[in-house]
Amino acid sequence: MTRMKKFWFFLLLAVGCASCTSKYSIEGTSSVSRLDGRMLYIRVPQDGEWVSIDSAEVVHGAFTMEGEVDSTVFVSLFVGEDYVLPLVLEKGSIRLNIDNACMTVKGTPLNDRFNEFMLKKNELDDKAYEIERLESRMIMDGCSAAEIRAEVEKRRRQLGNEVDQLAKSFIQANYTNVLGPSVFLMFCNGLPYPMLTPVMEEIINGAPDSFRRHPQVKDFLSAAKESRK
Repeated sequence: MTRMKKFWFFLLLAVGCASCTSKYSIEGTSSVSRLDGRMLYIRVPQDGEWVSIDSAEVVHGAFTMEGEVDSTVFVSLFVGEDYVLPLVLEKGSIRLNIDNACMTVKGTPLNDRFNEFMLKKNELDDKAYEIERLESRMIMDGCSAAEIRAEVEKRRRQLGNEVDQLAKSFIQANYTNVLGPSVFLMFCNGLPYPMLTPVMEEIINGAPDSFRRHPQVKDFLSAAKESRK
C-alpha cells in the first residue's frame, strides 16, 4: 500500500470509528430554588448498583451536560442520592425542565415519545386521586357502604383498564427500542412480587425475540415463572 493510500485508509477508518458514537447534550432549567448548588447525576443500573455516567451542578436554575454514548440508553436523573426522573440518553439536544408542578424531557425523538406517554400516565394518576376523593365525598354525603364500594370498585376497574391499555399500546409500539423493555420493567417494579398479569402476558406473547432476550426482562420472566411454582 502506497503512502497516499495508507493516508486515505486511516482517515476513512477514523471517520468510521467516530460515527460509532453519538453525541448528546442536555440543557436543563429548574425553578426549584432548593436545587441551586446541588449536583445532578445521570445514572444507570449496573450489577445491582447505580453507576454515574455524567453530572452537573445547578447554577442559578440552569445546568448542562454533554458527552458521547455508544448506543441509546434509558437512564435516570438523580439529585444527590434522590431519584428524580427517567429519560433517554440519545443523540441530539435534550431539553429538561424541573419545576414544582411537573418535570419534562423533550428535544429528541424517543424523549418526545416518552414525555407524551408520561403526560398521559400522569392524567390517569390524577384520576386515581379523584376516585379516592369521590369515596370521601360519598361517605360525607351519607351513602351506604354497599353503594360506595360498588361505585369505587367500578371506577377503579375502569381506570385499571385504561392504565393497562396505555401501557400495552406504548410498549407494543416500542418493542424494538429502549422504551419498550424499559416501560415494561417500570410496570413490573410496581407489582408486589414478580408475576405476569393477563395484559403483561399479551405483551410478552406478541413481543419479538429481541424484547424477550433483554437481560432484565429475561430475569423478570424467570422470577415470575419461579413464583408460580
